[in-house]
Amino acid sequence: MSSILNELGCYTLAGAPRDTRSMLDEVRDAETMGLGSVFISERFNVKEAATLSGAVAAVSQRVGIVTAATNHHTRHPVLLGAFATTMHRFSGGRFTLGLGRGIERLMGALGLPPVTTAQLEDIAGLLRRMFRGEVILGHDGPAGKYPLLVLDTTFDEDIPLGLTAFGPRTLELAGRAFDTVILHTYFTDETTRRCVETVRRAAERAGRDPASVSVWSCFATVGDHLGEEQRLLKTVGRLATYLQAYGDLMVTTNRWDAGVLQRFRADPLVSSFRGAFDQVASTQQLEHVASLIPASWLEPAATGTPDRCAQAVLRQFDLGLDGVIMHGASPAELAPVVEAYRRRRPAGRADDPGAVRGA
Repeated sequence: MSSILNELGCYTLAGAPRDTRSMLDEVRDAETMGLGSVFISERFNVKEAATLSGAVAAVSQRVGIVTAATNHHTRHPVLLGAFATTMHRFSGGRFTLGLGRGIERLMGALGLPPVTTAQLEDIAGLLRRMFRGEVILGHDGPAGKYPLLVLDTTFDEDIPLGLTAFGPRTLELAGRAFDTVILHTYFTDETTRRCVETVRRAAERAGRDPASVSVWSCFATVGDHLGEEQRLLKTVGRLATYLQAYGDLMVTTNRWDAGVLQRFRADPLVSSFRGAFDQVASTQQLEHVASLIPASWLEPAATGTPDRCAQAVLRQFDLGLDGVIMHGASPAELAPVVEAYRRRRPAGRADDPGAVRGA
C-alpha cells in the first residue's frame, strides 16, 4: 500500500452512475493509492448515503468516510444519530456525518421545508448531546418538536460533524459548531480564501481553536489523460448543471457577472433543456453550452497534464485549506495525478493521521 495522503480525498460514485457496485472497486483503489478520505454525495435514487457508507466501511480498513452531504430533515434525529453511531463503531471511528442544506427547489417539490441555519445549528447540538448519552425531553426548537430524543444512555461517542457550506452564515455556523467544512466546486481563489477566513474567525469567536476545524475544497480535477468528451462532460457539463440548480448562489458567492447567468438561462437550448447537463447532454449540446460560459468561470480547476493538475492541487493549500477533494473523477482516473502529486508533495504534509480533523 502507498504511503497515506491524509490531505487528499475523492468522491465515490461521482456524478450519476448507473452501477453502484462499481463503488466497491473505487474504494479499494482509493485506499491502495493512499488517499486519505472517501466522500459520499447523496441523491434520492441509487445513492442513499447510509447504505453507501456501510459498504465503504466494509471494503476498507483505513480511509476516512464522509457524507457530503446528507440532509438532516430526511431522517428523524434519532435515526440520523443511529446512522452516525452505527457507522462510527462499524468503521472503527473513521466516519464523519456531513450535513448540508440541499437544493431548495427539490426539497419543496418533495414536500420538505427549506433547511435554515438555525435548524442546522440545532440539529448539531442535539446530535452531540445524543452521542454523549443524554436523554432529551420535550425539545422544541428550530430542528423540530420532539417529546423524547435518546440513543443509548451508555454512549460517550466523539463523532465528527461536517457541513457543506456556501454563504457566509453557513460558513460562520461551520466554524462555531462543526468539525469539517466542505466548500463547493468552482470556487475562485479569492472566494476560497474568504471562506477559509470566515470559518476561522467564527471558530475563534466561539472560543474554539480555529485549527480544529478542517476546511476542504471540492476541486474539479480533470486531466487531459481523459478523453475530450469526458473532459467536456466533467467540466462544462458539471458547471452548467450547478448553474441550472443554484446559479444565483454560485454567481453571488464568486462575485461573477450576473448578466452572464441571465444570458445563459435565456439561451434557447438551456431554457428548454430537460434534465441535468452532466447526465443527459450530448457532446454537441455541451459544446454549445461551453460557448455560453466564460473561460474564467471554468478556471478554478485542475486541468491539463497530470503534473499540471498536481501543481494546481498543491496551490489549493496556499489558500489556507486543510484538504482537497479531487472532484469529478474516479480513483482510477485520478491515478496519474496522484502519482505526480507524490513527486511534488512537500515533506511532512499532513503526515499525522489525525492531522485533518474529521476525515
